[in-house]
This record gives sequence, structure tokens and C-alpha cells, in this order.
Amino acid sequence: MEHHSKYQMAIVWVMLFLPAALSYSYGFTPSRATYYGGYGNPRGACGYGDYGRTANQGRVAAVSGLWRGGAGCGACYQVRCKNPRLCDNDGTTVVATDYGAGDRTDFIMSPNAFKDLGRNPRASEELKKYGVVDIEYRRVPCRFAGYNVRIKIHESSKYPYYLAIVIQYVPGMSDVTAVEIYQNDRHEWRPMRRAYGAVFDIVGAPRGPLMLRLRFSGRTGWAQSTKSAIPGDWKVGASYDSQVQV
Repeated sequence: MEHHSKYQMAIVWVMLFLPAALSYSYGFTPSRATYYGGYGNPRGACGYGDYGRTANQGRVAAVSGLWRGGAGCGACYQVRCKNPRLCDNDGTTVVATDYGAGDRTDFIMSPNAFKDLGRNPRASEELKKYGVVDIEYRRVPCRFAGYNVRIKIHESSKYPYYLAIVIQYVPGMSDVTAVEIYQNDRHEWRPMRRAYGAVFDIVGAPRGPLMLRLRFSGRTGWAQSTKSAIPGDWKVGASYDSQVQV
């Protein structure tokens, strides 16, 4: 009888806790994360400049395996640590803005992001003492103001002959895999080169105003701006709505 009661209790325990355990790990990939000191590198591998430190209220990360040759720049991830005493079930959302490889880590997080892994300030301080923590992560949609892809004229551009743009952010969960620019006088689309990270460039830039079209991962065809995405008198450092919807 006693053995039967223990068996029933075991079944009850499984019924109560197994769904929670399954929901905790569903869709997540196990990994490790650490954090960097200071405020990050404004010359990061994605080409974001200061935006790479301030995006998402400074909750950003350098990634390694998720880098994907630069296509992973700007992707958003939910990251949560697996220490139930110190961490909650929500974790934090980070934006990949740089490349960085650690001790078998997928994320080198900003201090702002890493502290959000803790369930309270005291837990966050204790996590920092570990240096590297076990985590699990999954990709989530990026949510920013507006629905269109936003671009910035990179500082290396030389008006009007050399144009480099930074894909600052892409709403949703798509990667930009290719960019083309329309040459009005020839009535043709010209490919832009992925220089590095999220930076695409073209030598001998066509006269503006300019239309863009982008190709996204997991989708067929091109997404095109409805009118001129870049004005004819574009300025270095200026940020523009590409008018390209994902």
C-alpha cells in the first residue's frame, strides 16, 4: 500500500512539473554566455558604430556561431540562464551587433544585457562573479519603431562616387542576404557587395535619388522600395527609411 502511494505521488509530480520543464526548453538551444566590460567597441564587426552600443537600450551582444558571415548582424534573441536560483524564466532580449568568440560561448553580452539575466539586482551581481553561465536561447522577432528596414550611410562613403550603407535594423526574423541598387540612366539593377557585417557598398554609385531592393532569408524574390529610398544629395552618417517592408 505504501509502495502504491509513493507510485501515485510520483505520477502526480510528473504531471505537475513535466509540462513546466518542457515549456522551459521548447524551441531553445543550450549554450553559454559571458559579458564584456565597458561600453563595447564602436568599430564593431557589424559596422554599426555607436548604434551597436546603444540599440535596444544597450542590450546587445557579440556572437560567434550565429555570425553567419555577417548576415547574423541585427538578429534578436531571447537569452535566459539556467540557474533557477538566480535566474527567472524570461531572461532578456539581445541584438547581435558585433562578432566575438569566448570560452565555448555563443554570446558575449553587454553589461546591460547580462544583468537582466538575474531575477533581481543581488542575483545579477552573483552571476557576474561566475563570469560564464549556462544559458539557452532562441531567435525572436526584432521589434522597433516602424515596419520598414532602416539604413544608414556609412562613414566610409565618398559622395557621389562611393556609397556604403549599413542595414541598421530589420523588423521580424529575416536576414538580409543581398542588396541591389537601381541605376536610372541604364534602367537596371546593380548588385551591392557585402563589404563586411551589415555594410553593403558599391563603387561608382549611380546618381540619386536611388531605389533599393533587398533579398531576405527564407523568402523568394525581392522586396523593393516603393520610391526613392536614398535622396540624390545623400549625406554621410544620415539615416533613412529604406521603404522596404519585410
